[in-house]
Amino acid sequence: MAKNPKVSATNEAGGLIVHINGLLPSLSPAEQRVARLVVANPAEAARRTITDLATAAETSEATVIRFCRSIGMEGYPQLRIRLAAEAARRVEPPDARVVGGDIPPGADMAQIIATIAFNDARAVEETAEQLDPAVCEQVVDAIAAAGRVDIYGAGASGSVASDFQQKLHRIGRTAFYFPDVHAALTSAALLGKGDVALGISHTGTTSDVIEVLEQARSRGATTVALTNFPRSPITEVADFVLTTAARETTYRSGAMASRLAQLTVVDCLFVGVAAKNRARTKKALEVTADAVTQRRNRRRA
Repeated sequence: MAKNPKVSATNEAGGLIVHINGLLPSLSPAEQRVARLVVANPAEAARRTITDLATAAETSEATVIRFCRSIGMEGYPQLRIRLAAEAARRVEPPDARVVGGDIPPGADMAQIIATIAFNDARAVEETAEQLDPAVCEQVVDAIAAAGRVDIYGAGASGSVASDFQQKLHRIGRTAFYFPDVHAALTSAALLGKGDVALGISHTGTTSDVIEVLEQARSRGATTVALTNFPRSPITEVADFVLTTAARETTYRSGAMASRLAQLTVVDCLFVGVAAKNRARTKKALEVTADAVTQRRNRRRA
């Protein structure tokens, strides 16, 4: 199975800013300075000449051109056109001070709430916009046909991995989640052709998840990576790559947005698998619901 191609910079649905954010860690330090200026204010960047942008980023015009090519653009004129279109479609939150996701010193609770809500909502919306339906369908087909599915994640991503395992198990799919890396490696070593291993890592650099996914792939299992960064190390050991679109904010509230974005993708995959056999899914949900009905605390009259 072929790896999912990198997100195209010409994909209008996905959004240029989402694309640049995803590629940010793979850019050179000088290109990252250009990228941050572009992401922070697309409208202003679109109005700048190449010389102005290079000066603002404390770099050279040649670096700006390299940045354009790194994100899939032919040159600076094309970047300016795309940035102008991006700026036109972006909607600012009610309080313009929260644009960009930063929570400034002295922010009151109303501003904190507005910032968090805006970034969480944008993470879900932008993740949905840039998801490739064709790749999602291939992953759904692989999971639906799999003998077993192993799901790996650490930290915040571990809670998403656990959620997906429970969802699949609820509809009768053999799925496992191992929070301990030794147990995960042991399980991955027993996978084979026809099985699926899915690794979740926001940064795409979590060594525990990468090593387990690599082990699963070496055994012939189909490997899937869910990450925010399409050029991160985890994509090198994945047959299919699915990406989220969450941004870090002050006090790491981006971790909240990243979980919501990951859960959005997980829910899409789950519903896709469930819909493959609606009769089986319906029966499994009914049986499992009945099994726990008596455990509910009912108020006595």
